[in-house]
Amino acid sequence: MSISTQTRSEPAGRLQQKQPAPAPTVQSSRSFRTAKAMNYQAWVAKAAKQPLVLETGDLGPLAPEDVEIAVEHCGLCHSDLSVLNNDWGISQYPAILGHEVVGRVTTVGPNAKKLKVGQRVGVGWNSGSCMYCRQCMSGSHHLCPQAQATIVGHRGGFASRLRSHWAWAIPLPEKLDFAEAGPLLCGGITVFAPLVMYARPTDRVGVIGIGGLGHMALKFAAAYGCDVTAFTSSPGKFEEAKGFGANQVVSSKDSAAIGKLGGRFDLLISTVNVKLDWDAMIGTLAPNGRLHFVGAVLEPVAIAVFSLIAQQRSVSGSPTGSPVAIETMLDFASRHNIAPQTEHFPMSNINAAFARLESGQARYRIVLDADFPSA
Repeated sequence: MSISTQTRSEPAGRLQQKQPAPAPTVQSSRSFRTAKAMNYQAWVAKAAKQPLVLETGDLGPLAPEDVEIAVEHCGLCHSDLSVLNNDWGISQYPAILGHEVVGRVTTVGPNAKKLKVGQRVGVGWNSGSCMYCRQCMSGSHHLCPQAQATIVGHRGGFASRLRSHWAWAIPLPEKLDFAEAGPLLCGGITVFAPLVMYARPTDRVGVIGIGGLGHMALKFAAAYGCDVTAFTSSPGKFEEAKGFGANQVVSSKDSAAIGKLGGRFDLLISTVNVKLDWDAMIGTLAPNGRLHFVGAVLEPVAIAVFSLIAQQRSVSGSPTGSPVAIETMLDFASRHNIAPQTEHFPMSNINAAFARLESGQARYRIVLDADFPSA
């Protein structure tokens, strides 16, 4: 792909803060070349844990069911950092990361449906699926065995342009703040999905971890009508959590306080990637309650089975969601004025943005604004 490589210095700059393993996708062999295919620029990870460098190249022919999108904004998710560092063992290099993409459709393949040139769309964790397996045919496209991750074996959104199967390029509601919408496409649907699957507006819901995922979970659960409790290890986040919609905030390090919550919650959503006292957390579940993981805890989770059996409790997990689920989430966010709290960097400062994310200082999502030099 590469024609030339450019490195850039990465001054931290002034942050602008605003509140408001996959297999390749099956594609037809028929394709055509777009007029701007040669004007492609991208920030590329050459190897694990290495700074990204700017490259230019040729995207080649566009598949007939794909669309091409001019990238305007792209969220920087912790999953991008995990893939950069190969934490999950699925990374492929060179890698073009970025999977919370907002932009305008510039080209539509001859067999693509629904979308038009100039339409503003978003692309999240997946950019394609086979469209014929049982999961796709039943509406669970995100569970397709051939689902194409946007940043593994595919060119992601830290680039001037992105390509996606038309079904995974989700039209954005006009009432959304487009510059802030990127994190909804991955983090937003990740926490929205378990609420839709397992919660009712009358339920008591706990959110473990108030970070990039957790702060959006609080907003969605509160808007859904639930009684919401936030668990955080950071005392400095207590008041912020209430501002995001929590009715109560409890320290995840306070065993006595957690013990007083026995049998309370209908649903606990864990957004953290660290080890906690999971048996204590399960003890806070009501009968038929559920502990649901959306944070990727890399260590095995040890659980005493008897507490599940005796109270008919469950443990589960989920990834993101189908195109329809993402569209539903965006509509809900638009109607309830839900947006992530973000910090913005120009995309040319991408390495500084990764460093801030890795340091744990980001509050709470980072969005990169495309600023590629003219071709």
